[in-house]
Amino acid sequence: MLSSNSTIGIVGGGQLGRMSAVAASRLGFQTHILSDIPNAPASQVASKTTIGAYDDPKTLEIFANAVDVITFEFENISAQGIDLLSSIRPVHPSGNILRISQDRILEKSFLNQHNIPTTRWIKIEQPADGECAALNLGYPYILKTTRLGYDGKGQAVIHNLEDFITAFAHLKPHPLIAEKMVDFSCEVSVMVARNIHGVVQTFDVTENRHKNGILDISLAPARILPELQKQAQELAMHIARSLDLIGIMGVELFIDCNNKVLVNEIAPRPHNSGHWTMNACPIDQFEMHIRAVTGLPLPPAIRHSDAVMKNLIGPEDMALWPQILATPELIGHLYGKDIAKKGRKMGHVNVIFPYNSLPGDFGIQAILNGLYSKE
Repeated sequence: MLSSNSTIGIVGGGQLGRMSAVAASRLGFQTHILSDIPNAPASQVASKTTIGAYDDPKTLEIFANAVDVITFEFENISAQGIDLLSSIRPVHPSGNILRISQDRILEKSFLNQHNIPTTRWIKIEQPADGECAALNLGYPYILKTTRLGYDGKGQAVIHNLEDFITAFAHLKPHPLIAEKMVDFSCEVSVMVARNIHGVVQTFDVTENRHKNGILDISLAPARILPELQKQAQELAMHIARSLDLIGIMGVELFIDCNNKVLVNEIAPRPHNSGHWTMNACPIDQFEMHIRAVTGLPLPPAIRHSDAVMKNLIGPEDMALWPQILATPELIGHLYGKDIAKKGRKMGHVNVIFPYNSLPGDFGIQAILNGLYSKE
C-alpha cells in the first residue's frame, strides 16, 4: 500500500486523467501527468507535469523516475513505452492488458479463449476476405480497424461486396476485423475494479445511448432484467480476474433481442459511461481506480442514488452552460478544454434521483430540457 503523499504518475493529460488526479488528491496523493501538450486538462489540477512525446524513451525515463506508481488514462501509448515504464516503476493496469485492449483481434481472441461471449468475427487481410466475411457473418456486418478506432471512427457498415471494396480501400493499410452486426435491444457497460489482493468490485450496470457514434447519455441503473444485470457483472468480474487486472476497467456489452449478453470491448481505465458515479456513489470510479492501483482497501461500489449522465459535446452543448449553472438539478463538470470543437467532449452533466426511482424518457427530457434529444 502506498503511503499518503506518494506520487501517482498518470500517462495522458485528458479529462480522465484530470478526474483521476482530483480523486488522488482527496486521498492525499500527489499526481504527476505525462502529456504531449502543455496546459492539458489533467495538468491543470495535478502536482506536476512532464511534457513530451509518449514514445520518447528519455521523456518516459524522466517521468517514471519521478513517481512511485504509474497508471494511464488512455490506451494509445505503445507497448514498448509501457515496457520501458514497467522496467522502472510498477504500472497498473499491466502492459499485457494494454496490449490486449489496443488490438480488437487480440481482445476478441482473449475473450473467446476465456469463454466470454462476443459477436462472431473474422480477421480481414486481403480483398478476397470480403466474400469470406459475407459467408461467415452475413450482411450487414461492421468492418473495423483493429487499433485506435474510438467514438465511431475507423469503421464502416458493410451491406454488400461493393461496400466492402470501398471501405477496405479506405481503411487499409491498417489491420482490419469484420464483426457480425448485433441486433441489440440495449447497450450497457460495467465498471469493474480489482486490487493486488484479488478483491473485485463492480458498479451497477449502466445503460448507454450514443449519438453520431459518441456516447450521449448514460442511465444508472440500466433498465434491464435483474438476471441480465447479474450476468453482465459476472462477465466483467470474470474478465478482470482472467486479465489479473489491477485498477479499474470499463466493459462494454450488448443485450441482444434474445436477451443474450455479449461483450463488445474492454477499456482498462476509467470510462465515460462511469461518470455518473461521481454524484451517485460514495466512492466514484476514479477513487476506486486510485485505490486499486495504490493498494488501498477496495470497498463495495455502492450506489446511493439513481443517475443520468449527459455528455456536453461541442459548441452546441457548451452554449447551454449558463442554463446548466442556473438549474439546481444539473450537476456540471467541465474538463478545462480551451476550444469547443464539433464532436469534442467538453464536460458532462449529472442528474441524481432517489434510489430506484429513475424516470422514463419523458421525465429525463423534462429535467435535461434543451440538452436532451432521443435518437
